[in-house]
Amino acid sequence: MKYQIIPVTPLQQNCSLLYCEQTMRAAVVDPGGEIERILAVVNEAGVEIEKILVTHPHLDHIGGVAELARQLQLPIEGPHKEDQFWIDAIPQQCEMFNFPPLEGFTPDRWLKHGDQVTFGNITLDVLHCPGHTPGHVVFFHKDDGLAIVGDVLFQGSIGRSDFPKGDHDTLINSIKERLLPLGDHVQFIPGHGPMSTFGNERQHNPHLNNNP
Repeated sequence: MKYQIIPVTPLQQNCSLLYCEQTMRAAVVDPGGEIERILAVVNEAGVEIEKILVTHPHLDHIGGVAELARQLQLPIEGPHKEDQFWIDAIPQQCEMFNFPPLEGFTPDRWLKHGDQVTFGNITLDVLHCPGHTPGHVVFFHKDDGLAIVGDVLFQGSIGRSDFPKGDHDTLINSIKERLLPLGDHVQFIPGHGPMSTFGNERQHNPHLNNNP
């Protein structure tokens, strides 16, 4: 599986383009905005988007979901149904964070822990990792040791837990019980900032070291 990270909007959140080299079929994870920029990268890579994957429905990660789905007639998979209330609150989110009005959407498939999503010949495992939001999911490609973790974990930091229905202890448990056991070698693409490995975060992330 190949991937490209596309930072979008002034917030520089990471949208990920994942694609199968054999079929050149792709998935876009968390298209937060700047659809034209995302499509330019897709065209340059010479791939065809098969579906949109969503880790969690905070505005900075779903700003382009409805528009991209409509333009290309794409199905939307994710997040977990526990995040329905965030999708329902898109108009209030726009007001709260001074975003332009955004179109809502309903996922074609809600995901749960243990599910799998596919595109081309690629299969990703779904891990439900609540704490930042109650329905946050992570996508893991075992063969390549790559996880797309959204706002659960960052290089040297962790996701916020002060949003509605967020919980710090739940977030730490998600990281320690569902992410770190995947292996120190696993690289991850966070929702913001540079990539890292679970091993590096296990050893050096102060938020994890302070929570034995």
